[in-house]
Amino acid sequence: MNVIVVGAGIAGLSTAWSLVKAGHLVSIVEQGPIPNPLAASGDHHRIIRRAYRAGTGYGRLITEAYEAWDEMWADLGESHLDPRGFICISREPGDEAEEYREGMEAGNYPFDLFEPDAAVERWPFLQPGSFRYAYFSPDGGALHCRKIAWGLARWLRENGANVYENSKVVEIDSDVGHVVLASGETMQADRIIVAAGAWVLKLFPELDGQLKTWRTALAYVEPPADLKAAWQAASVVLDIGGSVDGYAIPPTGGAGMKFGSGLHRAPTSDADWNRQPVPGEGEAIRNLFSPPIARIEEYKVTEVVTCAYTFTAEKFLAHRKGKCLVVSACSGHGYKFGAAVGRRVAACVSNGDVDGLKKWLRAEAA
Repeated sequence: MNVIVVGAGIAGLSTAWSLVKAGHLVSIVEQGPIPNPLAASGDHHRIIRRAYRAGTGYGRLITEAYEAWDEMWADLGESHLDPRGFICISREPGDEAEEYREGMEAGNYPFDLFEPDAAVERWPFLQPGSFRYAYFSPDGGALHCRKIAWGLARWLRENGANVYENSKVVEIDSDVGHVVLASGETMQADRIIVAAGAWVLKLFPELDGQLKTWRTALAYVEPPADLKAAWQAASVVLDIGGSVDGYAIPPTGGAGMKFGSGLHRAPTSDADWNRQPVPGEGEAIRNLFSPPIARIEEYKVTEVVTCAYTFTAEKFLAHRKGKCLVVSACSGHGYKFGAAVGRRVAACVSNGDVDGLKKWLRAEAA
């Protein structure tokens, strides 16, 4: 089957990888370079972790995610996962860190609980007296996004796929499988997979309401000199508790340390809106991390990276229209499932079971 994949973020690249392995003729079309630094999956690293709220089903799906990543590492010839585990810090009863702990307990997933003094001794960048408890799980770490994108693009070219960079899709005719590029060139396929992230609504505006576009930013920081070794050895900080929805990724894979927060985002109708950082933006993100991070003013902001992403009311989205299948992740939690999503979407192209794909994307039990 001749398949065009629109978008070369992790979902598009993984889908193309799986389609090629299934014997399909694949073309993948990306509006920018691969990796695209403007895309949600174009940054240096993303978190993988087992922690989810009880009852969501995604903690269980992480097993399949790891299996899919292992298959990809075998094909690429190297692993781009730093399995350093993750920690969560709870500051208030019922905060997200506590909800994640309850989900870990419900799934019978292992973790070690630390009282505040013991946590500060192990992770000296934490501020004493600012949190209730912390816990560590070995079941997580950091995925090196740009290295994965480079590796997959190379693998696709070496295995017969057509890889088009800097080729923006401006129109799709779902009924006939027709794609129009900004250059005026056209492409034809038996099936089209659209994994265009925050740019999906420019191609399928009728999905507005199911998908919402947000603009956010991440702050790369340099910690105080006497805490650099502690951060180098630290696990990923999945959640700093309270209402911040904050996470931190230590230096890994040659990339620096970064802070990100769900509080620092703004809705937009245009994925290209306001992509330049504004003065003081990095410091504003950094300051959200105190508490529980001690001496926050000593962390020097070295870079601010903006990105656009989609958010859905119903977890992942799969939408079929004619010969086209639109797949979109929910918020930033989609990256960790990227390899598994690609395998599932490719299987759907072969078997036509869109309902089964939707059920899996919603993490519903079989």
